Amino acid sequence: MNEMYEINQNEVPSSFIALFIPRGATRPSESREVIAARYELCEDLAQMLTEHAVATRAYLGVTELDVLGQLLRGLQTADAVVTPDEAHWVVRRLAELLEWPALAP
Repeated sequence: MNEMYEINQNEVPSSFIALFIPRGATRPSESREVIAARYELCEDLAQMLTEHAVATRAYLGVTELDVLGQLLRGLQTADAVVTPDEAHWVVRRLAELLEWPALAP
């Protein structure tokens, strides 16, 4: 088996795959490769934001939900590298990583 193929076989969680299933459909609208690449980007982004989120909370003295809301707004700007749905997923994943309460959907 090709070694590169095995390395790129990250398991994409169903919560992320669901972002690519149009309402009323049963299959994703994008290929496995596209979804996997987008997942890697979003997971990396959530991981990278952990330290920033903790530092922001401490520096500003605000709640965890305030920090998550601020980050969500930042991820939803016109020049963002993620889609609005992906931005929500990143913030939910960040809350999970930090064991913070999640923002309301």
